[in-house]
Amino acid sequence: MKLLLVEDNQELAKNIITYLKTEGNICEHASTYYEATDKVVIYNYDVIMLDIMLPDGNGLNVLRELREHQSDAGVLIISARDSLEDKIEGLDLGADDYITKPFDLSELNARIKAIYRRKNFSSNKEISFNEIKINIDSTDVSINEDLINLTQKEYELLIYFLSNKNRVITKQSIAEHLWGDQADMFDSFDFVYQHIKNLRKKMIQAGSRDYLDTVYGLGYKFNTKKS
Repeated sequence: MKLLLVEDNQELAKNIITYLKTEGNICEHASTYYEATDKVVIYNYDVIMLDIMLPDGNGLNVLRELREHQSDAGVLIISARDSLEDKIEGLDLGADDYITKPFDLSELNARIKAIYRRKNFSSNKEISFNEIKINIDSTDVSINEDLINLTQKEYELLIYFLSNKNRVITKQSIAEHLWGDQADMFDSFDFVYQHIKNLRKKMIQAGSRDYLDTVYGLGYKFNTKKS
């Protein structure tokens, strides 16, 4: 998953990011309101962890910005304030869940996964499409019931395609999803082709149909019509 943490407490942010990265996620950080609004306008995220109390503004206004731009990112509000009014206002604005500090990192991770499943796969812990099965919790991927060995990037790429079936996805979008804002430093996105090539090869060798189409001049598409 590609995540954004909006949190001004640097020590807490460091602990959260370290934990979530060990779980295989891309996790970016914004410590101010203006930094957060810049990121949510420029980049797409699967889930945004949003602190309400920021040094230069209210985190709920970041949520308003998201919804005005019709972002479909999941939003988990995190706050030291256990206020019913804050919860109601956040949920009314379109937040998906609310967690109060202090919290256990494993609970935070579980809530993020739950939001992601609800947004993309109707809350299912297992994603199934024809011969492909993925367990989101264990990250196991099987083709025709046989496990296949994917790298972390290949796994995230497959999830990304399955959550965007039949949509053309540009190389830039793929790069930003898999590498976060580091993608801004790349001279080109041609390396994306190699990751797609490797994923396609492993899936076909395991007995899968070749669902990954190249749309010349535009990007790539997971084509369900081949089913």
